[in-house]
Amino acid sequence: MDLDFNEWVAVISIAIPSLGFLWEFAVVGRKRLGYRVQMDTLAEHATQSPYAGVLRDMQLNGHRLKDPSFVLLRIENAGSALIDDIDYLTPSDDPCGIRVTFRRRHVAGLVVTELSQDDLRESFVRERQDAPGFVAVPGFGFDNNAESLTGVIRLPKVKLPLRAEYKVLVVLERWSEDHTGEPFPKPVFRGAVGAHRRWYDPLARFVRLSVAKTESHVFASRPAWIGIGLLAAAVVAQGAITLLLPPDRAPLDCVGGTLHLNGSTAFAPAVREAAARYEEACAGKDVSIPVGDGTFDGSGAGLADLEKAGQEAGVEVGEGLGDHITFTDGIASGKHPRALYRTVAYSVFTLVVNRDAGVENLTVGQIRDLYAGKITNWSQLNGADVPVHLVNRHVGSGTRSALVQRVLAVKEGDNRQPPQATVDDCTALDDDTYGVCEVDGTESMLETVSGTAGGFGYSEVTNAEKRAKDDRDLVRITIAGQQATLDGVENGDYPYWQTELAYTYGEPPAGSLAAAFLTYLTEQGGRDVLRAYGNRLCSEVENPRVCEPS
Repeated sequence: MDLDFNEWVAVISIAIPSLGFLWEFAVVGRKRLGYRVQMDTLAEHATQSPYAGVLRDMQLNGHRLKDPSFVLLRIENAGSALIDDIDYLTPSDDPCGIRVTFRRRHVAGLVVTELSQDDLRESFVRERQDAPGFVAVPGFGFDNNAESLTGVIRLPKVKLPLRAEYKVLVVLERWSEDHTGEPFPKPVFRGAVGAHRRWYDPLARFVRLSVAKTESHVFASRPAWIGIGLLAAAVVAQGAITLLLPPDRAPLDCVGGTLHLNGSTAFAPAVREAAARYEEACAGKDVSIPVGDGTFDGSGAGLADLEKAGQEAGVEVGEGLGDHITFTDGIASGKHPRALYRTVAYSVFTLVVNRDAGVENLTVGQIRDLYAGKITNWSQLNGADVPVHLVNRHVGSGTRSALVQRVLAVKEGDNRQPPQATVDDCTALDDDTYGVCEVDGTESMLETVSGTAGGFGYSEVTNAEKRAKDDRDLVRITIAGQQATLDGVENGDYPYWQTELAYTYGEPPAGSLAAAFLTYLTEQGGRDVLRAYGNRLCSEVENPRVCEPS
């Protein structure tokens, strides 16, 4: 059978859990002997009680026990089948099935305290033939080794029906040669069971060499069974889907081809990730959406590229270009008769300042005075004695337009632009003199403000947050005490935001890649990407005014 990589993964994902289940529950798990140490405690602290005389007087062969301790063991059938006496993996001539070793302790005595079934009693004692009473059966008892300072109890090959169990109480003392006062090591169990004369017996012996420690349930609890069933069903379903569906089957609304995106640098990170996810989801349709570092060069430049592409393609009036989309922060300035837009979401913007300025909060009036050139030193705003260095985006930037329209404008229709640049390059700013410069993207803006004493600029809020986490020189400004948040915008408390628009050259044809990607971005998986980048979809806003483009 000729299988590709994904199909092999599906086969293996079904085979391994299935084999593991069969091995655990049908092979090894059929004969599983379990144990629990339900009590292992010293009697020395209890002897301080006024009613503990019996414990103080515990003796063996005429001497008082040294540091006596009590251990309660529970032995159980933790498998799914009967454990017979021939299932114990010890020599046939050895009547002992389980040995428990207590290091640095001497066994003073042991007794079987509880049997889940009365029939189990005959595995431990039998009636005397020569006198009244009972004697221990072969394989049940204890030994002590003075050389190794160990005590060992022997438990016989008990026939244990399903879920049967018995308990053994052991009384021990510290060897007189052992002078340490440290806690005793945990008991060591030796013993195993398995089905004899079967094909898997050698492997079972190799894997399960000792009796298994069990917890609160003898086999598996109901929640465990439910979890096992759900896991198995999920694995089978995943494998079946991968095997039965045609390879690289794409969603029904995927469209192949190449799509060109451009526009806002502030909105670019979210669009880039949405494009990557669309390519991944529609891999079977041979989709290509190239979005490198230089793809997004601003709202104005992006719209110019869109119109150029439409004209070069010779798109007639009434038709549309299906392989180009430009994203802008708000309505693009100028006349663009063939460019159509639709609202996508709204983004929050923030003002940023270099930490050396010594300010964290500004009123709208103070911001307007800064961009009017009335304030040239941060000391005028009770900040540090550091010159103001305004860092602007170039004309045509959507982030700059949002600042002008939402913050600097005193009334609707105002077009109070930031001051003209005083230098051609931001690196030419004089540290001791007020100055203004311009940059061409969001990342350049944040980097310049961070590296310029007294630097002051603006950015989309998510980009600024990410940069500020690792850059202590960059500080986000609150406006009149209000943080830059989505709720602050919808409540009318925060003024700096803008609607994100998707421009196309004419109406993109039905079935085109541009139309499919816009649907994905606003109605399908792209919605989660936009939310993750701090945007709120226009279809989800409670206050419709925030998605009215300006």
